[in-house]
Amino acid sequence: MKTHLNTLFVTLEGAYLKKDGEAVAVKLRGETKIRVPLHNLDGIVSFGWDNTASASLMAACHNHGVALSFLSPFGKFLASSYGGVSGNILLRREQYRRAEHEPAALEIARNMIQGKLHNARTVLQRAARDHGLKDADRASQLQTAVDSLATRTQAAGRATSLDSLRGIEGDAAVSYWAVFNQMLTAEDSGFQIKGRTKRPPLDRTNALLSFLYAMLAHDCRSACESCGLDPQSGFLHQPRPGRASLALDLMEEFRPVLADRLALSLINRQQITAKDFQIQESGAVSLREDSRKVVLQSWQEKKQDEINHPLLNERMTLGLLPHIQARLLARHLRGDLDAYPAFLNK
Repeated sequence: MKTHLNTLFVTLEGAYLKKDGEAVAVKLRGETKIRVPLHNLDGIVSFGWDNTASASLMAACHNHGVALSFLSPFGKFLASSYGGVSGNILLRREQYRRAEHEPAALEIARNMIQGKLHNARTVLQRAARDHGLKDADRASQLQTAVDSLATRTQAAGRATSLDSLRGIEGDAAVSYWAVFNQMLTAEDSGFQIKGRTKRPPLDRTNALLSFLYAMLAHDCRSACESCGLDPQSGFLHQPRPGRASLALDLMEEFRPVLADRLALSLINRQQITAKDFQIQESGAVSLREDSRKVVLQSWQEKKQDEINHPLLNERMTLGLLPHIQARLLARHLRGDLDAYPAFLNK
């Protein structure tokens, strides 16, 4: 359990949340684990299949304007009890206004893309350091891509339209994927890629990445819903029926940190091998059912890794990052922050 941004995150399976005076008490098997005054909170997020809350606590959360949300242990959004509908609709109305006003949408989208490119550079720099003494040519190619992304990160900050920003991001993606193979150290050549392919993925590495991106998008959608944002209304990605555009926006800065790094680790450590995939007659490649379980377990373990959030200067798990960033975005939309501060990995 941890409190970040006036939000209490409960990660104990089987926890029972109840009202204790003017506070929320988190109990596990009859023992009180933590007690937090409700006036110190604006949200409670509970992760667990069997976590419950008393009706008196739900009523108290409503009276204090505290949003109470329940998610599965894997981050799937289950249900919410909002502390007053008026606050939630005001947040969403502001979200819709900014999404429809390109200068306002561009201001948020620029920060998100700069965060993504910064984090992609960090992944490349780490690989360049790892390979520097063993393979100078490989390290040189990675460093060239690092320099290219640095230039495009600066260009993203000067973008004057969403279309130009998307173009800069697309150019950066070409540079990034062109050297992705240089970060693969496994001897199995079956994981070499010729760029990013999707719908359907046409090689094993892209199939693994698509699977991880799907889980990341799922977590980002839950994060948006748990703090009252509409996951369908984004700033960078255009709205389409059934498309969680804001979740896709939010996940951009986490792709390199959570998904790409995990994919590289699974391949390089040979936890996933060529036999874990099946190739259809159409050429589409997908993970086998048993192999998905291996990836899912690794995904959950990855989300338990701890980092120090560069803005908040607090220790937290990687799995909480989408929820923290969604709340920072909500604070910006409410006017509490001058700009949306993207997550920058170190």
